[in-house]
Amino acid sequence: METSTPARATEPPGTPAPPRLGHSPALSSGAGRAVARIAAFAVCQAAMIAGLGLLITGPARNLWPLSAEDALNDAFERVRNDALTTASAIASGAGDTHTVVGVTVLCCLALLLVPPLPRWRAALFLALAVWLQSLVFLLITEAVDRTRPDVERLDASPPTSSYTSGHTGAATALYAGLAVLVLSRVRGRWGRPVAVLLLLIPLLVGLARLYRGMHHPSDVVAGLLNGGLSLFVVGRAVLADDAWAARPPADAVDIAVAAAERRPGPSREPAVVIVNPTVTDTATRDRLRLVLAQRGHTDVTFLETTERDTGGGQAAGAVRGGAGLIVACGGDGTIRAVADALAGTGVTLAVVPCGTGNLLARNLGLPLDPADALAAALTGEPRALDLGTISGDGIARTHFTAMSGAGLDAAVMGSTSDRAKSALGWPAYVLAGLGELRGPRMRLAVALDGAPALHRTARMVLIANIGTVQGGTALVPGARPDDGLLDLALFDPRGAGGWLRAAVVLLRGSRPTGTATGAHGGPVEFFTFRRAELTFTRPQPREVDGDPVAPGRRVTAEVRPGALTVLLPAGEK
Repeated sequence: METSTPARATEPPGTPAPPRLGHSPALSSGAGRAVARIAAFAVCQAAMIAGLGLLITGPARNLWPLSAEDALNDAFERVRNDALTTASAIASGAGDTHTVVGVTVLCCLALLLVPPLPRWRAALFLALAVWLQSLVFLLITEAVDRTRPDVERLDASPPTSSYTSGHTGAATALYAGLAVLVLSRVRGRWGRPVAVLLLLIPLLVGLARLYRGMHHPSDVVAGLLNGGLSLFVVGRAVLADDAWAARPPADAVDIAVAAAERRPGPSREPAVVIVNPTVTDTATRDRLRLVLAQRGHTDVTFLETTERDTGGGQAAGAVRGGAGLIVACGGDGTIRAVADALAGTGVTLAVVPCGTGNLLARNLGLPLDPADALAAALTGEPRALDLGTISGDGIARTHFTAMSGAGLDAAVMGSTSDRAKSALGWPAYVLAGLGELRGPRMRLAVALDGAPALHRTARMVLIANIGTVQGGTALVPGARPDDGLLDLALFDPRGAGGWLRAAVVLLRGSRPTGTATGAHGGPVEFFTFRRAELTFTRPQPREVDGDPVAPGRRVTAEVRPGALTVLLPAGEK
């Protein structure tokens, strides 16, 4: 991710220039780690998909649903007509080698050449994902020899094995990769629909390959898996916040501090940086100190959180010591602990995302690169944001900045290991969630702002100060951290159809008509409130800003309007 270089003050002759962030001689070490990571995971990816192929063509070939594949291929052959054949040719062409290579080259050139800045990481991510998918595909076809379906084939059969579908894998790597870039880098309401359309293309390519008799259904599924894993492997190495982080030269910080001290202008207030050492390495700390120094903050103290004190004690001590700026560097749990100590003090907070979810930073419009986020905050302005308070049996009254909840989401937070989060990032929550979907439904009473209690069943309860989660999904549409209200979402989908209707509600990104006032019905209900009291019939797993807390039967939540002062980029809310 590119960083901007602040204007330099006039310095005496012979003074070394402050280094540009992210362009130190040690950058190659970050690239080396990324290459090693891609290579290691690519070997595992090829071995896993090839192993599945050997299982499909060997011991499992007569088991359902593999035993039904021939019947499905025959069914596609029977429904052929001129219109469908023409449409399938167009869809299949979207995954053709020449098309994929051409679109990849054009997109990479656009990312590099279109103003305002060349997007090197994005271009590298897309090109490497398509290349890695192709490499793994070739390795798999050498390891797994599978004949094509015994139907009339509408395309010439290439010499490669039927397993996997190369068209589908290439289309997944390209078009789903573009969807990832759109969701992560494009703001505005049109970004999500464009991403959905891009994600549909690999599915249409796979369907077209089945219609044209070129692959078995499991070949297409394996192609989707190959393309998806290629995106994941390359994305973790190239797009992860710390993938290219490199420690600057040993004297870079001293040079920047010396230059800042000589720069004319008013002196800055003392700053305290509170870092979670489990997610913030030395290179990141040095980059943060450079950003602070280049913006006039020379009196800076770094404090580490501990297992027993996750940021609140350090923040309270900094306030007592006269700090005018607190920088919280960690995940949502660290940010929450610091915000809890700063609530109502008026001391300014700068949010630096270094964790897995980074929900508050995403909703505040901050970059997810730590140094970029700090630079954006320091060039912004202070804004008053709301905080929520939460308490209950086993929960001492505390503040939260993003979301708290009970039920499914809390069970997911509790079952996701730190090792999985470190290795996979936020997708670790998705994998953990699949194992919790069959959890029991809970019964609860909801009393809002003194009104009579509503009695509901639910699988998940969310109390939200912000609305959007990873991937741009509006999990609680309309929730804002500066409206003086909190939002309550009750998720109670029943069966596959219920989950599908819930997904439609979330993809739409707006509240369903009538549910803002709590009308009963549908898989999701939304409410707004200033104070809420939730009572469950039996103890439920609970979480506060992603951190699991003791299970219990009661939760009380209340909003504190404007309790936290946060530095935000100009124009962000």
